Amino acid sequence: MIPPVAFSPYDYRIHEDPYPVYARLRDEAPLYRSDELDFWALSRHQDVVDAFRDPSRFSSANGVSLDPAAWGPYAHKTMSFLALDPPRHTRMRALVSKGFTARRVRELEHQIRALARRHLGAAVARGDFDFVADFAGLLPMDVISEMIGVPEADRDDVRKLADTVVHREDGLFDVPQAGLEAALTLVGYYADLLARRRADRIAPDDLTSALLEAQIDGDRLTDDEIIGFLFLMVVAGNETTTKLLSNAVYWAWRNPAQLAKPMADPARIGDWVEETLRYDASSQVIARTVAEDFSAHGETIPAGARLLLLIGSANRDPAVFPAPGIFDLDRDTSALISFGSGRHYCLGANLARLEAQIALAEFTRLVAAYDIDDGRAQRVHSVNVRGFATLPMHVQVR
Repeated sequence: MIPPVAFSPYDYRIHEDPYPVYARLRDEAPLYRSDELDFWALSRHQDVVDAFRDPSRFSSANGVSLDPAAWGPYAHKTMSFLALDPPRHTRMRALVSKGFTARRVRELEHQIRALARRHLGAAVARGDFDFVADFAGLLPMDVISEMIGVPEADRDDVRKLADTVVHREDGLFDVPQAGLEAALTLVGYYADLLARRRADRIAPDDLTSALLEAQIDGDRLTDDEIIGFLFLMVVAGNETTTKLLSNAVYWAWRNPAQLAKPMADPARIGDWVEETLRYDASSQVIARTVAEDFSAHGETIPAGARLLLLIGSANRDPAVFPAPGIFDLDRDTSALISFGSGRHYCLGANLARLEAQIALAEFTRLVAAYDIDDGRAQRVHSVNVRGFATLPMHVQVR
């Protein structure tokens, strides 16, 4: 007899491959209940989209992570407007958007390409390298650091702190002590950076300075709000883009016929990015608080309950994506929800896509073929993010 389906975002086996469990959840328990960890979960595409688009019923006010240390009314201190509902979310998003305009993102294109060439050129020249440590883990942090104004000398330390914040230990259902300490250190670092920007007679043209100047009808961001947004940028923005890049090269390598398309035609790199976002999304799970009793699939979730929206599962729902377990650059990916939907649609989606397209374009420009050492590759262990911690590869240059 097959035991009932069981799901925990802390389970290291889920981190290795969640998709068979997601398939069972969609079929057997589309509204799943975990008594052990006290949460509910939605796994079907339509259910997840509906929840994203109904912030009055599915609240973000307690945060977006299941971790007890990150859950509660003060979650916005580190997760910024991700952990706010309207009207506070509307105000905060409008203000931070002043420093995160489409023009500012477009102006980064030259810097992103220069950074990609610098990191990738050095790695490819060696022939053997770790795609994460030597490229994918460097580029997004450097891009965000350039935006924020973090000096180059500080970036390795900031990146290590961000990695520590998201790492989860096997058997521990919360943020480890090292993660809490890293979070406090990051908050302190950004508080010091903000103080330096405020003291500058001529402020640099960076995001931190723009956030200090942002205002709508005299309303400005507080220091705590700016620090929370900078923390969100370095933890969420850096981690998810790093994992997007490593997932892209891994799954293309596992599917040579698909890899051949962007290797032969750079115009297909956008399709490579989009299918990776669907097939193996960096952001797999996001939490909500049920604001009022909610019924679905014959069960009722009580008000106040914790609800997980399984993005990774929704992107593999066969009701929306035929043959979802096939990595196919020719498919229609327009319904993917890797960046959320509705009011909380990811503010950094355009930047993430731009970084990924430039990074993969530079990779295919330099590399004729590559092979991944699958036996030495290691995945990250996180309740929200999926991807690689290490991805050793050997390349043949063009």
